[in-house]
Amino acid sequence: MINVGIIGGAGYTGGELIRLLINHPQVHISFIHSRSNAGKYVYEVHKDLIGDTKLKFSNSLSFGEGGGEAQDIDCLFLCLGHGESTRFLQENKIADAVKIIDLANDFRLEKDRVQEAIGRTFVYGLPELNKDAIIAAHNIANPGCFATTIQSGLLPLAKAGLLKDIYTTGITGSTGAGQSLSATSHFSWRANNIQAYKTLTHQHLGEIGESLHQLQPGTDIELSFVPWRGDFTRGIFVSSTIATDLSLEELFPLFEEFYEEHPFTQVSRTPVFLKQVVNTNKAVVHLEKAGNKLVVHSALDNLLKGASGQAVHNMNLIFGLEETLGLRLKPSAF
Repeated sequence: MINVGIIGGAGYTGGELIRLLINHPQVHISFIHSRSNAGKYVYEVHKDLIGDTKLKFSNSLSFGEGGGEAQDIDCLFLCLGHGESTRFLQENKIADAVKIIDLANDFRLEKDRVQEAIGRTFVYGLPELNKDAIIAAHNIANPGCFATTIQSGLLPLAKAGLLKDIYTTGITGSTGAGQSLSATSHFSWRANNIQAYKTLTHQHLGEIGESLHQLQPGTDIELSFVPWRGDFTRGIFVSSTIATDLSLEELFPLFEEFYEEHPFTQVSRTPVFLKQVVNTNKAVVHLEKAGNKLVVHSALDNLLKGASGQAVHNMNLIFGLEETLGLRLKPSAF
């Protein structure tokens, strides 16, 4: 069994991680840390988990009789706000033997992956791009949700050297904004409403650019991205447009070959829609073409393939488990 700890277990990604790990056949959750909910049963915060676990949130990294310590675990998941993971690891000494999977954006960019102050080096944890490096890694920087969705539609094109100017739009559900209420996340604002936000400046552009240049080095690639807030809770749907003279008969095999060894990314020859991926760890990709313009549609669940499901996938890889273990989830078809 893999003994794991979770830091920041009360939010959306923390809750999804708990749901996955309490049902994972090779995992034992040693502790779930939450400053704001210490002492409460997990099911008092994540109410759907009543009857599934008797774990309580803790505000300490060491525990009394019958508990564990942060130094005794095999893997630590960080489900903290962006920028908080670095501070947490600086303030709390975690044993070198403990593997760390960070779900924030602190270590995703190449310039941030070597952390000399804490003696750790992180690998960018997109399995469809870096599976071999993940298997050999000790610390993982889990990709962002929009970054994962967009890259799902572009990586095969980068490998083929086809990218130059990319125009992308994408819409995300309200859970992508986190659990804390804001002016644009509460029901009365979100219902029957959409809005563009962070136009051309989204924080995931950096990690996307580095991944594309990893497969297509030495080329100027310009990605223009307009994200949208959607009137639904879960999921991301992205459409990316590029110019190419290749036909769909040439492009579909290119995508199918690229993802042949990756069980969670599926290439569909029929149109993709959001309900195919909600409550699953799948990304589904579809291609359409008019003239020399190719549109790649990609969709996934932002809390699973875009966050906690991908983190468990990375855990499976670095601990030598079958990579789909605990992640064969039932979709919500209706």
